[in-house]
Amino acid sequence: MTMISAVAGAILVAFGLFLVGLTVVVFAKPAVAERFFMSFASSARAHYTEQVIRLLIGASLVIRSAAMWQPKVFWFVGWAIVLSSLVLILSPWQWHHRFGEKVLPMLIRRMKLFAVGLLAFGVLLLYGVFTAVSPSPGWF
Repeated sequence: MTMISAVAGAILVAFGLFLVGLTVVVFAKPAVAERFFMSFASSARAHYTEQVIRLLIGASLVIRSAAMWQPKVFWFVGWAIVLSSLVLILSPWQWHHRFGEKVLPMLIRRMKLFAVGLLAFGVLLLYGVFTAVSPSPGWF
C-alpha cells in the first residue's frame, strides 16, 4: 500500500467516524446538529471550506477505491463528489447559499431521517475501507 493510499484511507475512516458521530449528535442534541447544518454555505469562507473538505474526501475515495469493497461504486461516488465540488467552487457562493436557504428547512424538519442516511453511508464507508485492509481468510 502506498503512502497516498494510506493517507486516503485515514481520511475516509475519519470521515466515516464523523458521519456516525454526527448521527449521534442529531439524536442526542438536535439543536446542536441544527446549528451545524444551518452554517452550511452561510458565508464565502464556509462555502469554500466545505468544498475543499469535499474535494479531499472525493479524491480520497477515488484514490482508495481500488483497494475497497465495491471499488466501482466508491470510485463513482468519489468522482461525483469531486466534480460537484468543482462546479460549486466555480459558481458564486451566493448561489449555493440561496440553494441552502431553500433546502435546509426541509432537511431540518426531516433531520432524523437524514441522520439514518448519514449513519448508513458512514458505516458503509468504514466497511468499504476495512474489508480490503483485513487479510483474506484463506491466506494459508
